[in-house]
Amino acid sequence: MPLNLTSNGIPAILAGDLNSKPLLQVLDINIISTAPERYRFLLSDSLSSHYAMIATQLNDRVKSNIVRKGSVVQLIEYSCTTIQNRKIIIALNMEIIVPSCEIIGNPKMYAESETVGHNPVSNVIPQRTAVPSTNYSTAKNVNNNTQTFRPTVQPAYQPPPVYKSHGAILKNEAPARTIPIAALNPYQGRWAIKARVTAKGDLRRYNNAKGDGKVFSFDLLDSDGGEIRVTCFNAVVDRFYDTIEVGKVYMISKGSLKPAKKNFNHLNNEWEIFLESSSTIDLCPDEDASSIPQQQFSFRPISEIETVENNSIIDVIGVVMSVEPCMPIMRKNGMETQKRTINLKDESGRSVELTLWGEFCNREGQKLQQLVVSGSSPVLAVKAGKVNDFSGRSIGTVSSTQLFIDPDSPEANNLRHWFDKVGRNIDSQSISRDLPGGLKNDLRKTVSQIKDEGLGRSKTDWVTVKATVTFVKTDNFCYTACPLKVGGDKQCNKKVARSGSSKWQCDRCNQEFEECDYRYLLQCQVQDHTGLTWVTAFQEPGEKILGCPAKDLYMMKYEARDDDGFANVIKSRLFSEVLLKLKINEEPYGEEQRLKITVVKVDYVNYSSNTKFLLDSIPKSASTFKVK
Repeated sequence: MPLNLTSNGIPAILAGDLNSKPLLQVLDINIISTAPERYRFLLSDSLSSHYAMIATQLNDRVKSNIVRKGSVVQLIEYSCTTIQNRKIIIALNMEIIVPSCEIIGNPKMYAESETVGHNPVSNVIPQRTAVPSTNYSTAKNVNNNTQTFRPTVQPAYQPPPVYKSHGAILKNEAPARTIPIAALNPYQGRWAIKARVTAKGDLRRYNNAKGDGKVFSFDLLDSDGGEIRVTCFNAVVDRFYDTIEVGKVYMISKGSLKPAKKNFNHLNNEWEIFLESSSTIDLCPDEDASSIPQQQFSFRPISEIETVENNSIIDVIGVVMSVEPCMPIMRKNGMETQKRTINLKDESGRSVELTLWGEFCNREGQKLQQLVVSGSSPVLAVKAGKVNDFSGRSIGTVSSTQLFIDPDSPEANNLRHWFDKVGRNIDSQSISRDLPGGLKNDLRKTVSQIKDEGLGRSKTDWVTVKATVTFVKTDNFCYTACPLKVGGDKQCNKKVARSGSSKWQCDRCNQEFEECDYRYLLQCQVQDHTGLTWVTAFQEPGEKILGCPAKDLYMMKYEARDDDGFANVIKSRLFSEVLLKLKINEEPYGEEQRLKITVVKVDYVNYSSNTKFLLDSIPKSASTFKVK
């Protein structure tokens, strides 16, 4: 059975028919950008051909070679927009009808000035010989070894009511078409999305070269599970900050899409919406909001947190085993905040430290402490916690984090059932080093074992080495760092330099300030009885190695010019036995991978504890010897 494409499919789309589901063939595929990755198709209806962009959610079909040159596809959802006076088809969703076949017809590039009869839309359906809701499979004829197409009829597509034609009205007066969040892209014109607000950030004020400003963001979730962040600046903040409420559903239209800044945006979307003066936000009635979930989680087992990348934003759920008292912490900028640590465990046999910062300590932290003191073990779901790899793996709250105590969800109910039945009496191994009251995951190695066992080559390894620091490079032992906060509680820490006004200038924050931070960046040679190696020590470990703040040594060397005093400080800190907790992993350097060993914590040797460690290891070693 011959396969025919949708006659006049290309002209009909360009003329405004967005309700049909045409069968088209892919003549060519090109990648036009890599950040973000975007592909362009050349589509044909056998007579005409035209370029189309595909939505990024379809990229995997190209990468996996499901769609390739010669593929016949059926456009399920698409739009048409004008870019630089040229119409471009935007393919939002498609089905693969035939993976590959010979070029059908003799298509020519369609000229947009052409017309398709008196009614281009009506010319599409009657002239099809292949029904658009038909899937084709190939079968091989046993006698002549040829392939034929066998149609499998599916129910005819009925577009949602919001996609139906509203009659002949002016373009600027036409209502925006409601689309899923996953279908949003910068090449669309008018659009609208209906979504629930799952998180709302605080109002923040900033100062840069353009002057003072203010900004806030909120996160959206729609009925299809799509998520996206919306950001408002200055005058737009005044319009919408008081309007937006967490948990409410809104219809939002007229905004611009820009690439999401993944350093501050954890949502699974490469775009972010920026609202403008013409943007609209309308509250939806409760009856229209029932199809949209309240929140969406992607929980990771605690055991997997050991392997995720540092600073990743994840969701985790666990039973609260302990809650530490709230304690004040002085920030480096002189501001005081609150800190509280919580221990979570789950069915994976691991536990992890969760650090609450700021108001989280007094709101959810206080409630959790009361529950634990009363003998309860509540389940805590953490939305958007930040992974930290200092002294092991832990999780911390950031401005976009949400905490849910004993949530009504299948994951929470299953965890509660496990804990009540068996989990309460099972010990868990902590992935957070030095967790108060918890277990230490202390894997002791020698310097030679780092190389001999290939540590850090295929994954990040965490080990402890008893060694001595034998040499410290004194040139560039520290750097001047930006003290400003970015993304909530995270300090910028980028290198800064003097500006023309004798103030310190941060290119990243685009601000000037009177005082900077001084942070260690030590390159040290360490040695044990098996060999020596080079390690890198940053701020806290560097301060423990040299015994004083980086600022003091910086002033001694570069301001007071006391070279002898500086040298004496360095010499006095060498050749003392220490326990170095090391992070070992590979990092790209040019075109090759190089092993990097980073000191995450320094402890002076406690000889009583070290002797106990050696005694505990004797049976393991002795068992390898045979008595003759």
